[in-house]
Amino acid sequence: MTELLAYFEKELPRINGFINEETDKLEGLVKGVARHVLLAPGKRIRPVLTLLTARGLGYAKDDIYPLACSLELLHAATLLHDDILDDADLRRGVKASHLVFGTTETILAGDVLLALANRIGAGYGKSRISYIMADGIMATAEGEIREIAHISEPMVNRDTYMDIIIGKTARLIETSCRMGAALACDDLAVEDSVGNFGLNMGIAFQLVDDAIDYESPSDDTGKPEGGDLKEGKVTLPLILYLEMLQDDQAEELLAAIKSRTLSDEKRDFLLAEIRKHDFGARTRQYAADYIEKAKKCLEPLPDSAECRVLKQAADFVLTRSK
Repeated sequence: MTELLAYFEKELPRINGFINEETDKLEGLVKGVARHVLLAPGKRIRPVLTLLTARGLGYAKDDIYPLACSLELLHAATLLHDDILDDADLRRGVKASHLVFGTTETILAGDVLLALANRIGAGYGKSRISYIMADGIMATAEGEIREIAHISEPMVNRDTYMDIIIGKTARLIETSCRMGAALACDDLAVEDSVGNFGLNMGIAFQLVDDAIDYESPSDDTGKPEGGDLKEGKVTLPLILYLEMLQDDQAEELLAAIKSRTLSDEKRDFLLAEIRKHDFGARTRQYAADYIEKAKKCLEPLPDSAECRVLKQAADFVLTRSK
């Protein structure tokens, strides 16, 4: 992981510097919201993936940084809107924006960040970049819509769960990789290779995120303990638990999750049961399978320092604890 850490240390100052400059230009009503979400501790994995894919394909110009950072702006916009939809209390260890600044201001800030990201992408004058960005935004919105529908009618269905995580997380990580490729070259086969790397890595990223929700206390993750369960989200650790119950027991539990009538005692019991059966660890194993698929997608690419760092970034996903 040495090369990965060195790459992040080298690139993060420029990424954070650009984000700081852009958010400082925003109107006062939304500036505080944007800075609250964007300048909170974050991994910056999406802009770094854009940099790595473009550099790995031979793109050496410094004008790549705005494009890379546009992915962080898109991601931040989805976080702002998601936290309102989920009625979340925490984001990255700090109070959620809508609780600090208000719902109206937070929605507007999300809209502004979406518009800003699109303007940055359009500025490169390549229609493919604009299309990839629009497609990634659409896929992310569709994933959120599927998740809301799933919360309204929760079920034990792995296919539905996978559709949700592909839309709400994996496609934006795929978009980050495709953007780098589209800037560096016009080879759709190469773009597909790095795009599929990002897609599989993104699936693994969300699987690990869902495992963490049942593994770690909020002091470690920056999120409420068992937050997915509280929000009515049926993720893989819970699906694995539901699959071992009798049908009537699973239906009773799903009904309580749907109606948000789970008591604190029942929620604590479920957390303990899922931990006892190591369903978080099993979820991480599924993630490991997707990481292997991701790394295979890089085989057609020329060997380079950036390609090695991409593989390390994929491995890093599996070690996350927050």
